[in-house]
Amino acid sequence: MKNIAEVRTGIVAVSRDCFPIELSRTRQGRVVEECGKRQVPVTGLETIIENETDALRVLEEIKARGINALVIYLGNFGPEGPLTVLAQRFGGPVMVCAAAEETRDNLIEGRGDAYCGMLNASYNLNLRNINAHIPEYPVANAPGIAGMISDFTPVARAILGLKKLKIFSFGPRPQDFLACNAPIKPLFDLGVEIMENSELDLYDIFLKAKDAPAVEEIEKEMVAELGKGNTYPGLLKKLAQYEVALTRFYEENLGASEFGVFANKCWPAFESYFGFVPCFVNSRLAGKGIPVSCEADIYGVLSEYIATAATELPATLLDINNTVPDDMVKDAKAAVKDYKTSDLFMGFHCGNTASSYLKTFSIQYQLIMHRLLEGDKEPDITRGTLEGQIKPGEITIFRLQSTADTQLRAYVAEGEVLDIDPKSFGSIGVFAVPEMARFYRHVLIAKQFPHHTAVAFKHAGKVIYNVLKMLGIEDISFSLPRGIYYPGENPFA
Repeated sequence: MKNIAEVRTGIVAVSRDCFPIELSRTRQGRVVEECGKRQVPVTGLETIIENETDALRVLEEIKARGINALVIYLGNFGPEGPLTVLAQRFGGPVMVCAAAEETRDNLIEGRGDAYCGMLNASYNLNLRNINAHIPEYPVANAPGIAGMISDFTPVARAILGLKKLKIFSFGPRPQDFLACNAPIKPLFDLGVEIMENSELDLYDIFLKAKDAPAVEEIEKEMVAELGKGNTYPGLLKKLAQYEVALTRFYEENLGASEFGVFANKCWPAFESYFGFVPCFVNSRLAGKGIPVSCEADIYGVLSEYIATAATELPATLLDINNTVPDDMVKDAKAAVKDYKTSDLFMGFHCGNTASSYLKTFSIQYQLIMHRLLEGDKEPDITRGTLEGQIKPGEITIFRLQSTADTQLRAYVAEGEVLDIDPKSFGSIGVFAVPEMARFYRHVLIAKQFPHHTAVAFKHAGKVIYNVLKMLGIEDISFSLPRGIYYPGENPFA
């Protein structure tokens, strides 16, 4: 099931009418050619924009070619009015960049002054309240512009996905997880829809899926995926029924949206009625690009979706959970590398991480819920987690969150999962983020972020940061190296 947007990027060149139009046309052609060499999909638009009439003509061309992401390229100084009119009326994600001069041998008739034109363009974008993507250094020759377009593609994919995303939630946030409770108004500001439902609605669609033909097919998929980890084969039919219920609900309720995700309450009443924990199903849907957050965490699943769209890989939602004991660090010196103990933490959740990112995995029972719901009994209704050690490799932790007064803020930090046996339960791994202790104190605690973090399984900070900027998020925190202080950090500590 494809649950992220397909980006169809077009590039349009602009030309100030007192500059040679062929300069822009030739330079645009070189960019398209370079993109072809790098296998960066882009469509070169035929019209070169010199005035507003040209901008309207380009909008028609964009519509005819099905373009949904646009690169506005200043081949020379460029007319800032028409190019910003185009950006405003296009409505989708826009990147603005400019041509560098190519050679000392052509700086009279062949000088484009786009370096100067970007300044006027940026001023006019602000006048029209357009959050265009402007690369860190937006002026380059053809290979450099091709690289910028490649970097823009995942940003555009996330923006397009959010504009057509619907979050399905089931159940209220749990009493002891009010940190997951946040107002929904900012979702609509982002263009995201939300459909809130009760736990009774969830139980109803589960019961109605019992005899669906797809249940048997999904059960076979589960058997194949689990292999030797299929420790409770008799449980799989129920889990398959639940997966069919969610996917059917997804398909029937997207409405005007194209993509969907879930934020579901999963305990403590859930187990008594459904007869299992939903973690394995959540992991499978995440593997298909449909994240399902635990504890009805709507901003958690929103963050997971952004991570999924940014990377085209399954994401997960984990608790920033517990410290790593000193003796574990001491016994794993090679794996720990140069990290300090305070740079480490364990990322954990009951069992919702896609199996493709676990070293080994098997169906188990949720130990904490078992204590609460079944006491000394053999595990029954608390079975259904997918447990295992998270694979070592690059990660990005990330969260976009609304405050109680509807202000959006976010954090992004890159790190890695270390190849250390966590010696514990759940989907769990030993995570390392440089200067994590300071980030934990002066971002996560100081800015009241909840305990859930979205995890992207690659370094995606650059993309996610640019997505947040295009969304207009002003409060974006990131991990700082030693010697650079967070606001409020005691420099004498």
